[in-house]
Amino acid sequence: QVRLIQSGGGLVQAGDSVRLSCSASGSLFANYALGWFRQAPGKEREFVAVGSWNGDSTEFADSVKGRFTISISRGSAQNTDYLQMNNLTSEDTGVYYCAGTLREYGSRLQDEVDCWGRGTQVTVSS
Repeated sequence: QVRLIQSGGGLVQAGDSVRLSCSASGSLFANYALGWFRQAPGKEREFVAVGSWNGDSTEFADSVKGRFTISISRGSAQNTDYLQMNNLTSEDTGVYYCAGTLREYGSRLQDEVDCWGRGTQVTVSS
């Protein structure tokens, strides 16, 4: 079973930048494509970004396109995915979840995600 450990986040001001990380380790960790979802207060969890297992391809929700980027650092014991979030607004406030999918490219669909991180809070004050 792969493990997804998240870090980063916190309270920031509008216009600031934050970087989240998600480290995948355990069984078959290298075969998982990692992505990100978020859940704003009172709303359903939504897709944010996803990439291929090797980081060559990425895809973003329209609401974050041009402001967020993802990158991946691959290692022998774990891979770490980074979600760089720039020019944050109050609309970006929420709990951000790392999502792992056991295939070459991650999914925008929550039902296709195989494992989840525990989530990390990002609060943007305006």
